[in-house]
Amino acid sequence: MKIEHNKSLKQYNTFGIDVKATEFIKINSEEELLETLSVYKKKNLFILSGGSNMLLTRDLDFLVMHIAIKGISTHIQSNKSVIVSANAGENWHDFVQFCIDNNFGGLENLSLIPGFVGSAPIQNIGAYGVELKDRFISCEAIHIDTGEKRLFTKEDCNFGYRNSIFKNELKGTYIISKVTFQLTTEDHTLNTSYGAIENALKDNNITTPTIKDVSEAVISIRRSKLPDPSEIGNSGSFFKNPVISSKDFILIQKSYPGIPHYKVDEKKIKIPAGWLIEQSGFKGKRWGDAGVHDKQALVLVNYDNATGQEILKLSQKIQKTIKQKFDILLETEVNII
Repeated sequence: MKIEHNKSLKQYNTFGIDVKATEFIKINSEEELLETLSVYKKKNLFILSGGSNMLLTRDLDFLVMHIAIKGISTHIQSNKSVIVSANAGENWHDFVQFCIDNNFGGLENLSLIPGFVGSAPIQNIGAYGVELKDRFISCEAIHIDTGEKRLFTKEDCNFGYRNSIFKNELKGTYIISKVTFQLTTEDHTLNTSYGAIENALKDNNITTPTIKDVSEAVISIRRSKLPDPSEIGNSGSFFKNPVISSKDFILIQKSYPGIPHYKVDEKKIKIPAGWLIEQSGFKGKRWGDAGVHDKQALVLVNYDNATGQEILKLSQKIQKTIKQKFDILLETEVNII
């Protein structure tokens, strides 16, 4: 067990915010995790995965546990499906590519999403018409106080839009150590309904796409719209796409006839948060080293040495403006620490 002190977390969060942890330990196995919890169970703990869905606004006076447990295992369930388990410290995109390389279908639309496997169920990550819950079977998690392992089924997780039980009732209670999915090995059901994917496939003259084709289309789209965290600090989509009542939508549509929208059900409409931000004049704007990306207004960026507080203040300015202009309160998708 190696504890580091006064550790910079700049390389451990995709925003590249330079805050420090009073104590820091990298966890490489479940045994190390249990040992650390046993020794430090009375300390304040902060669980750090891929650092892709958070904004750090201050130094952390905790023991920061960086979960880096690796490993992927497969079990053929039938001639058409496979059970695949990945440990929490696996890079999500690398895991998706492993599945595609082995012709395991179902996660291709979730290509190039930053972060680790262990944090994916917490957020119920999703993109281009697919969510993690669509292929999720279960996850194993360790209780922080007792060290007991529990298996969570899909029903146990209470998945919602970018939401789960791990963000609500059980927040800060468990550490996810392994996630299991059911994927297809043939007769893949492809989700290419999003126009951007259809256009990317059409541009490449692909009429009968494979899961690899869909993955490459998604990667191309994301790279054209979203900045690479290794080049510009960011955490992907900073805000959730708001869902409003059909009645409220009609009122907004009168002033903005071309407003993009997606029908959730008979009573609810989803509006792209990026469109709202762009209409409010924030796209491409910069305040010091904090700014809004010039290609995707939903992404806040750290151009160099912005602090977490500067990014937070910008996000609050955006929320206030959207509320005044559209009477819509944007909710953050990232966790503010």
